[in-house]
Amino acid sequence: MSYTSETLPPVAERNSTMAEGGGSKGRKRKFVYLVNPISGTSKKEALVKLIKSISKQRKLSYEIIPTSSTGNYDYLADRIIEEEITDVVIVGGDGTVNQVIGALRGLPVRFGIIPFGSGNGLALSAGIPKKPKEAFELILSGNAHPVDGFMVNDKFSCMLTGLGFDAQVAHDFAARSSRGLMTYTQQSIINYFKAQPYQFEIVLDNISFFTDAFFLCVANSNQFGNNFTIAPLASLQDGLLDIVIVQKMSKARLPFAVLRQIRGNNKLQQLVEDMANKNVLYFQTPSITIKNLKLAPMHIDGEPRETEESLKIEILPRCFQLIRNV
Repeated sequence: MSYTSETLPPVAERNSTMAEGGGSKGRKRKFVYLVNPISGTSKKEALVKLIKSISKQRKLSYEIIPTSSTGNYDYLADRIIEEEITDVVIVGGDGTVNQVIGALRGLPVRFGIIPFGSGNGLALSAGIPKKPKEAFELILSGNAHPVDGFMVNDKFSCMLTGLGFDAQVAHDFAARSSRGLMTYTQQSIINYFKAQPYQFEIVLDNISFFTDAFFLCVANSNQFGNNFTIAPLASLQDGLLDIVIVQKMSKARLPFAVLRQIRGNNKLQQLVEDMANKNVLYFQTPSITIKNLKLAPMHIDGEPRETEESLKIEILPRCFQLIRNV
């Protein structure tokens, strides 16, 4: 069966026995598992059973709650403080991770991820295993580390924001009834043949320039998702945004230029006079303003968003704690 807000009510499963150790700053750990009823390509029943089994076996204090379709977690924010909840474990993909962390990142809580989405970019960047049981074991035994996020105007992003080609793929992918890598690949191929460059103005502290580009990525992690690396040198905690601009070029050259970027063959650049001759611009900055002159489509953490004419993007250093391997 698939889990919905009906099968996972606001308080779906609770075990009041406290964990034996493993707490934050001496506190015994109290877990909330937020399960996205619709993310991923498989049913949730076996995973929920696994969570219940291991949690009871380890005598963890836990509760299983469905994620909010609106992203409103005010009720949970209050409970985190009142009940001293130490860990929020997100079972879902990047869109769910974005909503939960964006809503709760200011609270004294650690986040864990059990990847169960289509791309799982943040989890892959953080070295979180793809297998649910292994990811769960990491949450129980691993350490939390500070992770950067960033703001896109007034919207939070955990890992990646894109304009142009990749955002159009995200919009088309979201409209499909079936998910998964095959569907994403199909939509990428279709959009490759239709793709046209968009015009942007890039404004930094010491330089501004115009570019016609097929797509533009602002990354805090190195992942598009599915182990597709777009910003090879990006770090989750370096206080910098990695900017990748795939400029106008012939369609025949486009796949090879992107492949060079994925393989890490493009070094970080200083923006100099010859940048007009480069197929791909790759640089780092703590903030950037993008003027979206042709209203290129936009996504945030893989989820399609309504595009905007001007985007002020700023890093939020060490803004939440994530249990991770790297």
